[in-house]
Amino acid sequence: MSTYLLEVGTEELPYKFIPQAIAQLNDGFTKFLNENKVKFDNIKVYATPRRLAVLVYGLENKTADEEKIIKGPIANIAFDENGNVTKAGEGFAKKNNVSPDSLYVENNYVFAKIKILGKDIKELLAQNVPSIFMKLQGAHFMRWGYNDDKFSRPIKWIVSILDSEEVKIKIIDKESSIYTRGHRFAAQNVIVGRPEDYIETMRNACVIVDQNERRELIIKKAQQEAAKIGAVPYYTDDLLEEVTFITEYPVPVMCEFDEEFLTIPEEVTVTVMSSHQRYFALHKDGKLINKFITMANYIGTEFKNIKEGNVRVIKARLDDAVFFFKEDTKKPLVDYVESLKGVTFQKGMGTMYDKTQRLIKLSKDICSDLGLNSADVERTALLCKADLTTHLVFEFTELQGYIGSDYARVSDENEKVVQGIKEHYFPINAESETAKGIEGQIVGIADKIDTICAVFAAGKKPTGSSDPLGVRRAALGVIRTILDANLKIDVDKYIKSALKGLPVQRDCADEVNEFFIQRLIIFLADRYSKNVLDACSNNNPLSDIADYVKRVEIVSKLDAPKLLENANRVIKIIKDSKSATVDEKYFVEPVEKELYNEISAINITNDYKQYLDKLEKLNSTVTKFFDDVLVMDKDENVKNNRISLLSLLKGKYDYLADFSKL
Repeated sequence: MSTYLLEVGTEELPYKFIPQAIAQLNDGFTKFLNENKVKFDNIKVYATPRRLAVLVYGLENKTADEEKIIKGPIANIAFDENGNVTKAGEGFAKKNNVSPDSLYVENNYVFAKIKILGKDIKELLAQNVPSIFMKLQGAHFMRWGYNDDKFSRPIKWIVSILDSEEVKIKIIDKESSIYTRGHRFAAQNVIVGRPEDYIETMRNACVIVDQNERRELIIKKAQQEAAKIGAVPYYTDDLLEEVTFITEYPVPVMCEFDEEFLTIPEEVTVTVMSSHQRYFALHKDGKLINKFITMANYIGTEFKNIKEGNVRVIKARLDDAVFFFKEDTKKPLVDYVESLKGVTFQKGMGTMYDKTQRLIKLSKDICSDLGLNSADVERTALLCKADLTTHLVFEFTELQGYIGSDYARVSDENEKVVQGIKEHYFPINAESETAKGIEGQIVGIADKIDTICAVFAAGKKPTGSSDPLGVRRAALGVIRTILDANLKIDVDKYIKSALKGLPVQRDCADEVNEFFIQRLIIFLADRYSKNVLDACSNNNPLSDIADYVKRVEIVSKLDAPKLLENANRVIKIIKDSKSATVDEKYFVEPVEKELYNEISAINITNDYKQYLDKLEKLNSTVTKFFDDVLVMDKDENVKNNRISLLSLLKGKYDYLADFSKL
């Protein structure tokens, strides 16, 4: 078994392209090897800002020989009446490189058995690797020199080795060799002797090629450097990914900025450091401090210029933030509400001021239904979008809500309102936390429902996988908030209410309703069977999402074949029949009365385990009913009464789930 290495060295790649390239290279090599029936153990793809590398382990040296049966012309065309091969038969034999004598007839057709010799893996690699690489896709590909082909960045070198032997290839304008390059400040023209030594060879040249190792190293070094002053580094997955793909040899450098910048909202300072400058903010005793760590792609011990450069950059960014903060806080947050009249919400859907008024009304209605005092909720709804017209949010759009919350605190607003303004945007994404306070929960639900309804009313519902207006995320936010807080909220009701409040009237409540239900089912599909989720959605899940989940939990544990059999038998008989009153005077058999009494004794309850138990206890009587009774009796009154009785029974089944879907 052999090992193959491909390394393509480039000018610095855009960090967002690198994860895409890793996945595409893995898929490309896997597909190529499988299609050519080449056995291999596994594929590893490594990447840094200056190189993309593929290591294929356990490669067989030659593909296996194959025997193939080729179907030819009809027998009487390939052979004459004397059994001699005709010109057509000879042509078929010659085309497939076999002797005419080896042709044979089966089912009146001529066949040839041919042997396909296996191919040398080196030959296959040389023929296919360049095309695999050139199939990589990404944004903003470029040409260089006199080349017509494009790639993300100009290619500088290529290494292509099978075991200890070079596999000569050419990609665009570069031919392969056995020489790679180390870190920019380390050894160049480094020989790769064997693919198995590649990772260690690069490590000796100050390049950590394994992105997962590099990521863990960044975390470890940041924590170690922060621990020197008793601090803890702040980082997100996005920050880690970016720093991982802009460094080959990460080295932590501790920098310090003026304490004056700690007077602005912490979220602003942290965002400047992490999102804008790729720094690790530091917290000590739970508080942000005026130090940060930058990961330098550097070899050496002299960090003076690195520190000065980074401090100079962050000072300029934070100076702007301090100025905006001071200007914004010259007046209370509530004074910014009027300015929302100049901010468009969506085309044709009014301004952000109009949306704010809708949120106040919708939030108040939700409070009323929940039996809550709405004062703080209404105040939160009034102020939740006010920060959109501030200088600081204009500069740091991603901090809307956070900045509004800080400005509300500076304006001496109620602490519940302060928290609600920030939390009404929660959850920010599929994994992030939901609102903890009832103010943020209710206003957030109202805000998201209003946004979704406005998008649908404008005829812009999401299609395919694209969701430019974020309505899928908004629907998921409503669902998660309701479930996490265990709120009894009739989403269906508020969809209709929100649609009525929009400036453009369009009857799309059913569309929005179905959209929400599908998002709910997709959200729960990781935990429950799709059949169960569909079966339990026969009663509108949006009227009480938490209750729907309770039903799903019970039905998902159902193990009652007889119940399913009886329920489905009832469903098939009833079909579209409308329920009518059951009249006891038309009972003929004793079991009819017995079944009627047992059905009537089953009361509606949200204790679904108890309810399911009662349905199961009906089984023997339902079975006896079908054994003793002919539903389609000749007497029209008796027949209709029996159908009404089964309709009554179906209603009991339907309250839990549509058993025909299970």
